[in-house]
Amino acid sequence: MASRGLGGLSGSRGGAGGGGKKSLSARNAAVERRNLITVCRFSVKTLIDRSCFETIDDSSPEFNNFAAILEQILSHRLKGQVTWFGYESPRSFWDYIRVACRKVSQNCICSIENMENVSSSRAKGRAWIRVALMEKHLSEYISTALRDFKTTRRFYEDGAIVLGEEANMLAGMLLGLNAIDFSFCLKGEGLDGHFPAVIDYTPYLKFTQSSDSISSDEEELRTLGSSGSESSTPENVGPPFITDENSWFNKCKRVKQKYQLTLEQKGYLEELLRLRENQLSESVSQNKILLQRIEDSDLAHKLEKEQLEYIIVELQDQLKSYQSLDQLSAEVSLSQTSLDPGQSQEDGKQDALNLIGEDLREKAFSFFLLSMLPVGLFIYGLYYAEVKKILPHYLVSVGL
Repeated sequence: MASRGLGGLSGSRGGAGGGGKKSLSARNAAVERRNLITVCRFSVKTLIDRSCFETIDDSSPEFNNFAAILEQILSHRLKGQVTWFGYESPRSFWDYIRVACRKVSQNCICSIENMENVSSSRAKGRAWIRVALMEKHLSEYISTALRDFKTTRRFYEDGAIVLGEEANMLAGMLLGLNAIDFSFCLKGEGLDGHFPAVIDYTPYLKFTQSSDSISSDEEELRTLGSSGSESSTPENVGPPFITDENSWFNKCKRVKQKYQLTLEQKGYLEELLRLRENQLSESVSQNKILLQRIEDSDLAHKLEKEQLEYIIVELQDQLKSYQSLDQLSAEVSLSQTSLDPGQSQEDGKQDALNLIGEDLREKAFSFFLLSMLPVGLFIYGLYYAEVKKILPHYLVSVGL
């Protein structure tokens, strides 16, 4: 019985130990992801602040630190590549990027693959980071890759940053880098893929010592100084401490610099707003002018249409009158031939009149076919001018 009780106790302890290891592992993974995302956010802020004063290139420590952070985030819990013999060889995040970012329009994947001075996979990944920053498309690349969840799942293990909730935060952080103009050389030492990137955490670490702690440290130094030789002075022992006045002065100086920067940005934005308002007012005035021109052209077209319809009706009436004249002339000619068939001159005139009448009828018929077309109206104008020329002679010959 005692042995059974001891066995059950040891089993419960083993189960508790296994659960504790799992919780510790989950905590460590969560802390690692949170640390990388937090330091990435700090590095993006420092890059944006530095870009206000100088151009960001390969020599900038802020950029080198950001590139190392992004490389470690994209390499976090990256699966290895399994060979034919069952061995797992390490791979770079570039193997994932070149597959997941193919859908980006006008991507730089093929150009980086064809670079002559970049051979290793890690170097190609670093070249991609620089090209994407210069193109201002880094956030778009990351967002497209994260949306391809199937490919991301194939390349990364459980617990990776790109598979967690932190991935959406990463894409949003990188969006602010589109406002920076980067200038990189793709042949420098930064593309060397033989050594892994190392993050420098010192720019993001800040320790503020309270006034009570400073006074206690000074008292301790005095005690140590008085217990020593008489020649030693407590003022020369230990490192100097920053007083409260100096710390407040430094804070005031930083606030003043931020205030000046804010004023400059405010002036720039006001000038930009004024320029956009002027452009908007000019566009509105031009729009009004174009609308007025359209209305004027519509009115002119309506008037022209009415005039053309009136001219068509008038010409049709004139055609009817000409046809009645032709019939009258034909009757007169028949009566004259029946009364005096021997007059050859009158017969010749009558033949000429008949020819003129036939010509007029043919032209009237052709005009009737073209009267509904704009081009036919122009042709009929020429015909009408010709009729006006012939009509007096015709009337004289008929005797009207």
